[in-house]
Amino acid sequence: MEKIKNGLGREFFRYVLPSMLAFALSGIYSIADGFFVGNELGDNALTAINVAYPLTAFIQAAGTGIGMGGAVLYTISANSAAPERKDRFFGMAVLLLVAAGVLLTFAVFFASPFFLRLFGAEGQIYDYGEEYMRFIALGALFQVFGTGLTPFIRNMGGTVTAMAAMIAGFVTNIVLDYAFVWLIPWGMTGAAVATVIGQAVTLAVCVGYLIVRRQKPSFRFGGAAGRTAGKTLLLALSPFGLTFSPQFTLIFVNIAAAAAGGDFALNCYAPVSYAISVVLLLLQGVSDGCQPLVSREYGRGKPASARSVRNMAFLFAVGISLVCAVVMFLVRNVISGVFGASAEVSAEVGRILPVFIAGFVFVAFSRIATAFFYATDSSRRAYIIIYGEPVCLLVLLLFLPRLLGVFGVWLAVPLSQAVLALVGALLILLYDRREKKKQSQPENV
Repeated sequence: MEKIKNGLGREFFRYVLPSMLAFALSGIYSIADGFFVGNELGDNALTAINVAYPLTAFIQAAGTGIGMGGAVLYTISANSAAPERKDRFFGMAVLLLVAAGVLLTFAVFFASPFFLRLFGAEGQIYDYGEEYMRFIALGALFQVFGTGLTPFIRNMGGTVTAMAAMIAGFVTNIVLDYAFVWLIPWGMTGAAVATVIGQAVTLAVCVGYLIVRRQKPSFRFGGAAGRTAGKTLLLALSPFGLTFSPQFTLIFVNIAAAAAGGDFALNCYAPVSYAISVVLLLLQGVSDGCQPLVSREYGRGKPASARSVRNMAFLFAVGISLVCAVVMFLVRNVISGVFGASAEVSAEVGRILPVFIAGFVFVAFSRIATAFFYATDSSRRAYIIIYGEPVCLLVLLLFLPRLLGVFGVWLAVPLSQAVLALVGALLILLYDRREKKKQSQPENV
């Protein structure tokens, strides 16, 4: 009751619900592309989008990481004894987003053929994937800025605007996918161009908000430019990893599935990954939505209030994961048909999807724990959870497929999620114990 009285409960939902919707829509970009090309071009086109998606996600995660890293420092500074520093963190984030956008344009354009083959793409799947990524790379700057400015707008109080920006981009992408894939048709090229234009629309809404609210970044760093950039990038590693961690899973599972079961296993995993990606993004929406409140209370020197927000996020995320698990289980036999998958693929997806559903609750816990740590500038703890999960998954994939075949590939995913949830629980326990000890010290002196 006290949380509700002091307004944190009400604020929690005001931040989290728009963030959940925004993140869910960001994931539907790839699902929308998969829906249109899968129904137009078949299983291999659907799989090509799935195999190529880690490269697209890397671009978006770079923008999210830099933007969130800068936004956390912006919020902590705004609520500290030196609020004038907040605009410098905003300015440095803008410069880093420009640099990342330019660098990734060239890197993804020239390196995508190598990575597509590394991820298991061959034959027609490779051809489709290479065509798709060629045009995604050319729009990298829009994607980096669209995802990078959204956290700042959310932390500036524009939660509804951040959501509206994602909705505008999503609707644009759907309309253009229909036009460029089904009507013209441009196939994979059309899907990629629709995604890029959708991200450009999201960016336009974000810029419009900043202009109307007269939010200006400062590029006057004095002699602290290097330190400001370093602090932003160091903190950016956590939200970058949190955003990209599902893609580590996608990459490792695609490679292992291709080795254990060939193209059929890849074709089965594609609809599974599309389905669970929405759930993972909803959970990330909860974690990123609570971040401004956690950072604000932490910056004000109120660690107990920051933990209260975290605990609300734990309960809400677990509830969301359970609801999603039930819904996903009920539609497990029909979900592949939405993407135009064949009858054989749909039947196999219905059998294996419950294995992935088992990990939802574990992901809910680890996502919130990670967001809490980087929101309170405890990056090292966040790194352990974020980067520990793909390491654990990789270890499991080295021996489980040898024992259980393709089923071992699927089973490795929820097992790795369970391990890291336990690690996250231990880190939270140690953090809370340390904070309570610090608070009790003045009373004992």
